[in-house]
Order: sequence, then structure tokens, then C-alpha cells
Amino acid sequence: MGISATAPWRAFYGSTPATIDYPRKTMYQMVSDTAKRCPGSSAYIFMGKETSYAAFAKRIEAAAKGLVKLGIRKGDRVTICMANTPQAVDCFYALNRIGAIPNMIHPLSAAAEIAFYLNVSHSKAILTLDQFYGKVASILPELKEPCRILIAKVVDELPFPLNLAYPLTKGARAIPKLPRSGYTLWTDMVADGKDAVLPPDDGKCDECAAILYSGGTTGTTKGIMLSNLNFNALGMQTIAASGYNSVAGMKMLSIMPIFHGFGLGIGIHTALIDGATCILVPQFSVKVYADILKKHKPELIPGVPTLFEALLRADSLEHTDLSFLKGVFSGGDSLSPELKKKVDAFLREHNCSEQIREGYGTTECVTASCLTPKDYARSRSIGVPFPDTYYKIVKPGTTDEVDPNTEGEICVSGPTVMLGYMDHPEETANTLRRHGDGRIWLHTGDLGYMDEDGFVYFRQRLKRMIITSGYNVYPSQLENIIDAHEKVLISCVIGIKDEYRGQRVKAYVVPMPGVEPSEELKKEILTYCEGRIAKYAIPRELEFRSELPKTLVGKVAYRVLEEEAAKAAGSAQ
Repeated sequence: MGISATAPWRAFYGSTPATIDYPRKTMYQMVSDTAKRCPGSSAYIFMGKETSYAAFAKRIEAAAKGLVKLGIRKGDRVTICMANTPQAVDCFYALNRIGAIPNMIHPLSAAAEIAFYLNVSHSKAILTLDQFYGKVASILPELKEPCRILIAKVVDELPFPLNLAYPLTKGARAIPKLPRSGYTLWTDMVADGKDAVLPPDDGKCDECAAILYSGGTTGTTKGIMLSNLNFNALGMQTIAASGYNSVAGMKMLSIMPIFHGFGLGIGIHTALIDGATCILVPQFSVKVYADILKKHKPELIPGVPTLFEALLRADSLEHTDLSFLKGVFSGGDSLSPELKKKVDAFLREHNCSEQIREGYGTTECVTASCLTPKDYARSRSIGVPFPDTYYKIVKPGTTDEVDPNTEGEICVSGPTVMLGYMDHPEETANTLRRHGDGRIWLHTGDLGYMDEDGFVYFRQRLKRMIITSGYNVYPSQLENIIDAHEKVLISCVIGIKDEYRGQRVKAYVVPMPGVEPSEELKKEILTYCEGRIAKYAIPRELEFRSELPKTLVGKVAYRVLEEEAAKAAGSAQ
């Protein structure tokens, strides 16, 4: 019998239950129940403006009616290409109310990427902010099916008098003026739907409820189909594993983006199913971060390591009492022991008794599925599995469980494991496998081990992927784009250790024969990338080579370049 069958980690649960009874409800129904329990509590705060749960429920219903009037029906996909704003949250739950499926993407995606996401999801509409209208409109000719553009404006959600001053700000002046046609304003859509009749609220907990994106096991972008149960179970597990019976009345710093499993699943949905308040942050900056901590005093902060590193750079927090913090959770990327020590020391110096609690997960199970117990942290461990969740370490390429303290592929089984990859049955079958124990196991493509007590330790990704500031970047995709430049023969993209971002993107480029490397060529290639690659994924370094190292079978030996870069960084210190 393997360690996964005996679940020794439960001995370290403390007050956390080993199992949870999950309601057979949709995400909307869970949030609607919250609104009935605590109508007067704040569901979210945006730029200082509070929206109660009662008002939030009405906004969801109004948005749902508007979407129905627009022609959106059960099973339709609608892309949400938004920052963390009230319209994005309202739209997400309104789509769930009518049985439509939100397709979540990064608002800073390049135009070509947006076209890809709309085409693979067969989206009937896309919601985005006014500043991104031109980018979205430019790709309409490339779409295989008609797609309505819905435009939201930040100014519509600002409190008085910020809403009056906003048009005079530098940011507002930089937004191009919208044309007279070609889109529908979110506010007009909501108003037009006031007399629409909503369909029966008959959604099923095991139906696909959202599509998020990740690289799968091959490192190429695929849509991950997640169910209502996946999200609801995640929320309930997170609350239970956090050590609290409830987070009702607490404030959650919802600074992780809504298109990200961590931001959506924990920063938004976990808070809203239990009566907590989301502090919606549309754009991160150290100043905004510090101001929110001082003004709103959120008890709960989920974030990537770079978010906590920013604490150390926030000068205005120097004499701030942070004793209000009750939970500080790190995920989305590996938290270095050095950074954890620094941030834990910072928290102690600011009168906070909490320490960073590291977790681990993948978008294929929404986000976190493992968390450091409140009173049982172990050095370099990412914690223990959530309630009803099992971890198993197997020999890579097999379903054979290895002994404790032996490295292998991390596998996860439980109620948050995805339905599968959209339109990729072969990769779904490779990733979701039924083992001899009868369970379906998610093969994460990550390398790690488990000790005798069930504490999990992450080592590295078996699949080739770069994580920069919590965002997944897939080198093979970038290489395809760079290689398409007429002056490029071949390229290789790697991630280099970066104290702030975790990793930064570097591209090695071999120019076409007869093309001389130069600063001008470097600028030309990077400019070319800007129109085709999301801002966070654009290489921060570009180095020309006459040739790239190869493996014995002729593939580019990217690991050789990674080792060279690591050695160069080490010698530079």
C-alpha cells in the first residue's frame, strides 16, 4: 500500500476536517445563498466604492438579463478579457446564472493571441475595457465566427467625486476615443435587458462552468474546462485548510488577476461563497498595494512571491501596524526560502504574528490543492493536501507510486481536478489517468517528493515552462513567433532566475545567413514581438548567437543554455 492510500498528512490537519460535504450547486447558486445570508455585508470594494451582497445579487441578475437579450444562451462561450473590475465579476456570475461559459483571458494579451482564444473557444461575445477596443476590433476579420464586442468603462464604477476627476487623469486621456459603432457598452446592454426573461436556474454542479488557459503537459496553450464543483470545492477546501471555520466578514485583497486560477478561484470565488469582501485591484503597483493595506486593512492576502517581495520595497509601510493580517498565502510559483525569511521578518517587525504559508497547485485543478498547515510548517515544503484531495508521487512516465522521499512526478486526485482540455481528448487522456486504485489522477508534469508524513516538496517542472511574476510563459510559443521574423533563422527561449519576477524571459537568436547582429536588429525583433506576444512574456534579454547547442537527436539543447545563463549569473555575483 502506497503512502497516498494511508493519507498520513491528515495527522497535521489540526481543526481542518478530513472531508467536506459539497453542495450540488452552481457557482452562482453558492454566491446567491451568501447574498441571502448576509445582504448588508460588502461583496466587493472597488476604488473605495462598496457594493453590498444584496446589490451584487441584483447586478448579477441585471447583467444576466442583458446577456440573454444580447442572444447569449446556455452553453455559449463568452470571453472575459478584463482587469479586476466590478463588471468582470458581475459578468462571470451572470454567465454562470444562465448556463453560459466564461472564457477567461489576459487583457494585455497581444491581438493575435486574442484572436486565437476567441477562435478556439468559439466565443459569441467578448467583454473588455474601452482602452483595449482598438486591439480587439483589429482582429475581427481573423475570427471564424461572429463575435460581439462589449465595452466596459472603469469610470462607470468609480465613486463620487473620483468619477468626475477621472476623465482629467493622465490614464484616462491616454484611452483612445471610441468610435460611434462596432460595439455595445456594458451599461447599455444591462439597461436593454431590464424586461428580458431569465431561463430556469437549473445548472448542474458537474457542468463546465469556466475555461482557463495553461500549457498542459506539452507546453502549448490549451483551454482547461473547469466545473462548478471544481470552483466550489476549491473555495470550501481553502477556507477549511486556512484554519478558519469561516472567513465571513473578513476582507480579501483580490489583487491576483481574475483570468488566473489563483485570482479567480481564491481571490474572488472563495471570498464570495462565504461572505468575505473582495478588495478589487485592477492594476498592481507598490504604492497602490501599500495604500490599500493601510486604508482597508485586509485580513487575507493570497499572492505570488513577487507580491510579497513588493512589501519589502514599500517605503510607506515603514511604521504601519500589520497586526490585522490573519492569513498570508503564497502560490503560483516557488517561494524561495530566502524571500520567505525576509517577508516573515518584515511581518514580525510590523506587529504581525502570521507567516507566509506556501501552497501549490495547477490550473488543471483551478489553483491550489496543497497548503502549509497553520502550525506545522516544514522547511522547503509546499505543505499537505487539501481535504478530500490525495497526492501521489509516481515514477515519471508511469502510474507506479514511488517510496517516500523519492523524487518523481506529482499526481493529484480530488474534487477540483478539471473536466479535461477543450477539444484535446488525447492530451486529456495523457494527463487524467485512472490508476490501479480506481481513482482518476491528474499527472501534473511537475517533479517533487513526499516525506513519510505526507508533506510535499516541489522540485521543478517536467514540462518546459517559464513563470514570470506568477504568469505562465511557454517558450515553444515564443520561439514560433520569433522564428517567423524574416531575419531570424532559429531561436531558443529560456527562463533566467530573477529576484523580483522569479524568472525573466531571455531569447537566444541566430540571424538568417547574411544578416549581421546589431542593436538595430535587436530592437526590430523586440518591436515585432510587441504586436504578437503579451507584454509580460516579451523577452527582457535578447542575445545573438551564430548557432545554438543541439542534442544528439538534433533538437536545440535549451538546458545547456539554461546552465550557461545560471553560471553567468553566479559568476556575476
